[in-house]
Amino acid sequence: MYAIIDIETTGLNAVSDKITEIAIFIHDGNKIVDEFVSLINPERKIPYRITQMTGINNKMVEFAPRFFELAKKIIDFTEDTVIVGHNVAFDYNFLKNEYKSLGYEYKRKTLCTVKLSRKLIPLRKSYSLGKLCKGLNIEIQNRHRAAGDAMATLKLFELLRTIDKDLENISVKGLNSKLDKAIIDSIPEETGVYYFVNNENEIIYIGKSKNIRNRVLSHLSNNQTKKALELKNKIANIFYEITGSELIALLKESEEIKRYKPFYNTQQRRTDFNHGLYYYTDENNYIRLKIKKNIEDKNLLTSFTSQKEAREYLFRITEDNELCQKLCGLYDNNGSCFHYQIKQCKGACIGEEKPEKYNARVNEIISGFSFEKDNFFIVDKGRNETEKSVVKISNGKYSGFGYVKDELIANGKEKLDNHIQKYNNNRDVHQIIRSFLKCNKVKDIKGVTFVA
Repeated sequence: MYAIIDIETTGLNAVSDKITEIAIFIHDGNKIVDEFVSLINPERKIPYRITQMTGINNKMVEFAPRFFELAKKIIDFTEDTVIVGHNVAFDYNFLKNEYKSLGYEYKRKTLCTVKLSRKLIPLRKSYSLGKLCKGLNIEIQNRHRAAGDAMATLKLFELLRTIDKDLENISVKGLNSKLDKAIIDSIPEETGVYYFVNNENEIIYIGKSKNIRNRVLSHLSNNQTKKALELKNKIANIFYEITGSELIALLKESEEIKRYKPFYNTQQRRTDFNHGLYYYTDENNYIRLKIKKNIEDKNLLTSFTSQKEAREYLFRITEDNELCQKLCGLYDNNGSCFHYQIKQCKGACIGEEKPEKYNARVNEIISGFSFEKDNFFIVDKGRNETEKSVVKISNGKYSGFGYVKDELIANGKEKLDNHIQKYNNNRDVHQIIRSFLKCNKVKDIKGVTFVA
């Protein structure tokens, strides 16, 4: 049995937004056998832009049932069914979070008509519900309303079944015969790192995701490129490690790729950072940038795997910040640098621009490579409700990460130190941490940075 679902919401965030309408059609594989449609009071204002799109306004939902009043009915209605939706993760995640707020774990198998359509009806310009249905002559009545979109999804689902009736297994078709469907079913919808292994038990790809199961399924249904097809056809087994924290997943992925050097992680396999970008102050008080081989700690800003990569990077920041090529070691002569001649250097190379002004721009670049503090811990989600993950920064460098029980967080930084496992510091992890802190809300309490 299948439950074809569509929901309308107050926004796109399954954690912070709420459901305003739901439609469910129960399908036995041949026909509709039951249906349920209802507006839902989200217990908050519906944004005007959402009303413009769906037509659902605050007055319409004022006296509608709240989600907890429909919760048992939806559970019973979808019991022993496979949830089907167009981009089903969106609908399913909203349902799971609504139930999570009620202290209940809602769990069903899912099928995505977007992914199935890409496999069974290839080479379409767009797989959005509206454009796909238009191209397939499927009429949508009441677009962006739950019942209308759910019915269109149902008709698309029926069409896909005429192409291949075994839709539930289609994502693993064509894979190595050793990849058992039970392996797919066991993968959790959790944050972590996953490993693809071939017949020789070699790790051929490592990835991370906030939802491991969804990401793995996207690999297994990807027919878009020759490389994607080649990868999925070599998968004989899949392993995973739950991290809880997205930051830990990012750091773990980077570390593991450098350790195992999987064949299909071509962009991230670099391990030898043997050239560094340094800074120093010369006899004329200009702060100068310089590329050196052999990594040292003193005045190191970042590192590279080759001199070519380092020089290309230095050329780019020199142009972007109107620095002097000569003071950056990129132009060697006795007069002005080439950039001065084309008016992209302000003349520090010949003393025309004073050190104070020039150094201000260089210091902005230097500050971009450092954390706001030299020594601190980053505390984030753990792998379960009773623990937290901890990342350590020491002397401005990444030291490693670990997990601690909730109650130890309040016991001070010294206690956290005992739970940190050492990992390598390099340019990649430095960038991962800086980007994570920039993109997430954090609060600092006595040398500990908590991720909100």
